Amino acid sequence: MPLLDHFHAPLNLRRQWHSFHHAWAASIAVELNRKLPAGYFADPNVAFGIEIDVATFEETPDASPEMHWNPLAPTMVAPMAMLTDVVEVNVFSSQEGPVLIGAFELISSANKDQASARDAFVSKCASLLQQGIGLVAVDVVTNRRADIFAELMQRIAQRGVVPSDLWTASYRPVSADGDTDLQIWHEPIIVGGALPTLPFWLKGGLCLRFDFEASYMRTLCDQRIQDNGTIQNGATA
Repeated sequence: MPLLDHFHAPLNLRRQWHSFHHAWAASIAVELNRKLPAGYFADPNVAFGIEIDVATFEETPDASPEMHWNPLAPTMVAPMAMLTDVVEVNVFSSQEGPVLIGAFELISSANKDQASARDAFVSKCASLLQQGIGLVAVDVVTNRRADIFAELMQRIAQRGVVPSDLWTASYRPVSADGDTDLQIWHEPIIVGGALPTLPFWLKGGLCLRFDFEASYMRTLCDQRIQDNGTIQNGATA
């Protein structure tokens, strides 16, 4: 089944894209848990429009003097972007943990909206890779024009790439003889086209075969969305 446009008419008039992203993340977690050996597990983590109330940490009612210290004024104040959408599946090893060994990121509209939001998302991905954690990411967002893959490559490798608005990618940090390389499987995708199959490398060397097409089709079926952008049972989107 070809990739649908979940962000424009006719489909977005009847179905909410974030509901599909939520369902897709849950489906990915189920699929990974079926493939992972004993001692490993996948957990979906989905949150939209996150608001972090920093003020709640500034005053602690009824705190003892030891628990509440008023330091001098800060030497510097700088604006900082926070992640407002998180759509991911985290893979853990529970043998000595749980310990995070893999992350699967589904990019949202908010992640691509502004330069500061893209920078926050890129920073998150770069941090995962710099810890040696395997990463897979997918961008099917059509209502924002930005290439987060290119921005991530510029951040971690200072390397330009051929731009692509929609894409899937798998990343594997590999160390040998004191040097670290980042192996990358990058596949541009288009609305109306097929989705690829990519490796999902986990920290420690375990590799899973991930079929994007099968996972996407299964989620469309579970959500009762047909390939022509209509809802099943005859309701037109």
